[in-house]
Amino acid sequence: MKILMYSVRDDEQAAIQAWAAAHQIQVDTNDLEFHPETADLVKGYDGLVIQQRSPIGGDASLYQSLAAAGLKQLTSRTAGVDTIDIPAAKAAGLVVTNVPAYSPNSVAEMSVAQTMRLIRNLEMFDQRISQQNFQWAGLQAREIRSLTVGIIGAGRIGGTAARLFHGLGAKVIAYDVVRHPELEDVLTYVDTKEDLLRQADVVDLHVDLNETSTGLIDAAALKLMKTDAYLINASRGPVIVTDDLVAALKAGEIAGCALDTVEGENALFNQNHQGEVLQDTNVAQLMQMSNVIITPHVGFYTNLAVKNMVDISLDDVLAILNGETTAHAF
Repeated sequence: MKILMYSVRDDEQAAIQAWAAAHQIQVDTNDLEFHPETADLVKGYDGLVIQQRSPIGGDASLYQSLAAAGLKQLTSRTAGVDTIDIPAAKAAGLVVTNVPAYSPNSVAEMSVAQTMRLIRNLEMFDQRISQQNFQWAGLQAREIRSLTVGIIGAGRIGGTAARLFHGLGAKVIAYDVVRHPELEDVLTYVDTKEDLLRQADVVDLHVDLNETSTGLIDAAALKLMKTDAYLINASRGPVIVTDDLVAALKAGEIAGCALDTVEGENALFNQNHQGEVLQDTNVAQLMQMSNVIITPHVGFYTNLAVKNMVDISLDDVLAILNGETTAHAF
């Protein structure tokens, strides 16, 4: 049995090698994304694991060729699967799996950390101190226990964030099409997204990327938020209309934001553009704003999450190849 993993980073290798040794299975890796032009590399392998933010591309024939080559599955070692044409894969007889809960704490803790940086004005203090200005006038902080945190998407990650914010003393409200009774000890559900936007001092996004979430936060949504409220996005970039966000920040319609993901991030994130003029004018503008924090989609990037993403994805491949079922199949 042989498994090929695409887009593998150096920091994943230890977990991959440990899994391969424990199961006595050959696992090979490359640093390429899986696309029609790189698909031939999987020939001769029994299992396929990918991880990428750009769509696979091609058409249904690509998935059919994988099945014809003897593959039974297509596994993403991420939660998001919008890069895969799932109907085409299933039509070809491939089982598609993901890793829906590699570590909810990793992303949830990122949201809490970014919220704390914003409400304590730490980004602004850093900028002042870098200029040897040690004054604090105008940067009075707010205590999190005095705030209402509104979570849109209270699933595994959003639910974990709710518990963390509640533990810090915040009032937590949530909007989700699915209500989870086990969270009602730490949050209160509201009936509409609009209700949440009007009430929240911090709006924290934890939604999957799909037709209903794309453009979820647009100009109309931003106008509903309090002018002293903050927006946190550790989900997916297209959930926010970046043009509208830039305009809202310039107009003072919200107090600031923390973005771990942005529209068009594939051209920027996890790449070194030092010394270059950024072609993405929205990101360039956001970077110049003292009330904006940008990180390069690293909410998932913790020791436990990376190991879990490797282990769970490979466990699923092994189960499918052995004729077993997995709870992570679509």
